[in-house]
Amino acid sequence: MNLIIEILKSALPASIPILLAALGGLFTWHANIFNISMEGMLLTSAFTSVVGSYLFESWWIGLLFGVAGSLAVSLLFAFFVLKMKTGEFITGIAINTFVAGATTYYLRQLFDVKGSLMDPRIVALPKWNIPIVKDIPVIGSIINGHAFPLYLTFFIIVPLVYVIIYKTPFGLRLRACGYDAKVIDSVGIKAEKLKFISIMICGALCGVGGTFLSLGIMRMFTENMSNGRGWISLAIIILSLGNPVKVFAICIIFGITEGLGLTLQQVNIPNQITDMLPYLAVLAALYINSRQSKKKERKVRN
Repeated sequence: MNLIIEILKSALPASIPILLAALGGLFTWHANIFNISMEGMLLTSAFTSVVGSYLFESWWIGLLFGVAGSLAVSLLFAFFVLKMKTGEFITGIAINTFVAGATTYYLRQLFDVKGSLMDPRIVALPKWNIPIVKDIPVIGSIINGHAFPLYLTFFIIVPLVYVIIYKTPFGLRLRACGYDAKVIDSVGIKAEKLKFISIMICGALCGVGGTFLSLGIMRMFTENMSNGRGWISLAIIILSLGNPVKVFAICIIFGITEGLGLTLQQVNIPNQITDMLPYLAVLAALYINSRQSKKKERKVRN
């Protein structure tokens, strides 16, 4: 029982960076933008949040720096994709490569360290202890004591994203933009503006996700800290067909596999093996989804 509690307790925070990136990516997905720059957004915010927290010894300035860094990457992506009309895939690859190099370079130039930055001046995001929940057996041990963005994500951001996309005029226009941007333009609504807003929303949520990764889970920054989480978020969006509820469920499964990996490291299993578990789970899910899609196509043909 203690092992299960430990896995689930680790799973919740592990799912947050990917969940926030995926929720942000839903907006660009429904706007028909293939946004693979989420990897760069997460990595940038993880770095800039640590810089802000280190310089000012304040978690909330670290959070502002993290969101600002991710929004800067979003603006860069939006400029090339919407203004310069460059390919989304090529632009995303270029941004991700640039960010990986830039964060490594500035980590060494600003702090004169290689690999990772750990310092007492880095202030972590505060953890919340919910009075009623903490006294509940088992559940209290799993849910209580996490950094506050976790609770905001689960209880506010996830429902809010669902409502915005499916229950508001903006969401209707955004989805219509994804189906046919020319139709939106013909009724006096600028599709390019909707796409720009979707990219910026994605950047803001990735900013919180990257900050949570470096200040909520660890309180440090390491080179290539995002470790493919932006790519996994995109895979989850594709797998869920842009449905926020499915995104939430799949991200929790990913978090459980990552929590299992962290727990297995304590029994002397090499971390190279345990680190593969979440990604193998996503690949397995993609494979199963592909098989089911092919079966449906065969039934339709028959």
